[in-house]
Amino acid sequence: MALFSSSTRDLPPVASVPQHVAVIMDGNGRWAKKRFLPRVAGHVKGVELVREMVRSCLERGIRYLTLFAFSSENWRRPQDEVTLLMQLFVKALEQEVEKLDRNGVRLRVVGDLSRFEPRLQALIREAEARTAGNSALELSIAANYGGRWDIMQAVNRLATSAPEKLGAWTEADLEPHLAMHFAPEPDLFIRTGGEERISNFLLWQLAYTEFFFTPTLWPDFNAAEFDKAIASYQQRERRFGRTSEQLTEPPGA
Repeated sequence: MALFSSSTRDLPPVASVPQHVAVIMDGNGRWAKKRFLPRVAGHVKGVELVREMVRSCLERGIRYLTLFAFSSENWRRPQDEVTLLMQLFVKALEQEVEKLDRNGVRLRVVGDLSRFEPRLQALIREAEARTAGNSALELSIAANYGGRWDIMQAVNRLATSAPEKLGAWTEADLEPHLAMHFAPEPDLFIRTGGEERISNFLLWQLAYTEFFFTPTLWPDFNAAEFDKAIASYQQRERRFGRTSEQLTEPPGA
């Protein structure tokens, strides 16, 4: 059974502050290039911005933060950059988990982790176990993740768990098998860096999410920029298929 309601079946609760924010952290390499630095310098700076984003979410009462750190398509990048990204991932886990735990942040890593080196997989398991009891904020890092992969692995799990319902599966049957089954659908999706696409990120979950695209490169996306995204979200009319008039009708009308 799914833990949260589906926006295509039910009317999700709407609050002035988004409950779940999902982010594609784009622009690290361009940020470094503008400063005549190697691309990895941008990724290092980007990790620092993750700390600020986590702090901003805690201060604003946001309960779920999902960050797209490494897509299933990012393996196509130059091998030296991929290697440096993996090393940076290891370093971040070694240095940041104690701080996350101290601040009540639960860490999860979602994606196909089987392609990572054993040491990285072990660090992920240890970090998730250490922070499992925390509830101030759920921080999910999507790594070797793709939306199509997510749907396919969920279908395969469903086929194994409920073969007798083949031909009659429903959304509700599939949702518990999705990688983000433990979180509500994102209220706000942010992409930095100027691109305006979702790049195979949370394809199932973004059905009724509000989108915010900004030219600001991720290393420059500070708390003030985050507040701009939230202010934009607060101006949206979240109808979920209804008309504007229905939103103003009194209950029971």
